[in-house]
Amino acid sequence: MSDVFQGRITLAITGASGVQYALRLLECLVRADYQVMLMISRAAQVVIATETTLSLPGSSEAQERFLSEKYAARLGQIRVFAREQWMAPVASGSSAPAAMVVCPCSTGCLSAIATGASNNLIERAADVALKERRQLILVPREAPYSEIHLEHMLRLTRMGAVILPASPGFYHQPQSIEDMVDFIVARLLSHLGIEQTLLPAWGEKLL
Repeated sequence: MSDVFQGRITLAITGASGVQYALRLLECLVRADYQVMLMISRAAQVVIATETTLSLPGSSEAQERFLSEKYAARLGQIRVFAREQWMAPVASGSSAPAAMVVCPCSTGCLSAIATGASNNLIERAADVALKERRQLILVPREAPYSEIHLEHMLRLTRMGAVILPASPGFYHQPQSIEDMVDFIVARLLSHLGIEQTLLPAWGEKLL
């Protein structure tokens, strides 16, 4: 089914603050006609309930239907997988998408990925991305960072992952929270090689 889309992206949402970044990225990926392999941790579901007005269902099947309807996704465009759904495409190097984004990435998830824990599907999918030398982008949102956090980021960077903190800039003169969210999402889309109009490139006229 993936050949009917522009491409496939794995998106994992973990339990750090900043789920708005992930939901906006999901919306943009759907609009760009990408198929999204989505995983939402249990902690992320708590954060979604805390930081947004969404009433996200509990099961992965219900989440898939809910999010597909919310973002007007095509049939099969958003696929949601449970934490121990080991037969999911993202669990194997032979079928996983070429790129994965963990957004936001909790420091607990960061640690698990850096040490190869693979205790759940999110961690396993990231492990697959690393071992197959595929694109892995992690979006931590924490302040301040401890030495442990920084060591894990350095280790993952050396493995080939990209650490893209949820630290929006202000040179585009944001007028709303949505503008600040779009700053990070635009950077993510650019790293994924997906054309975006959320933010002009540096040096271009700011609208």
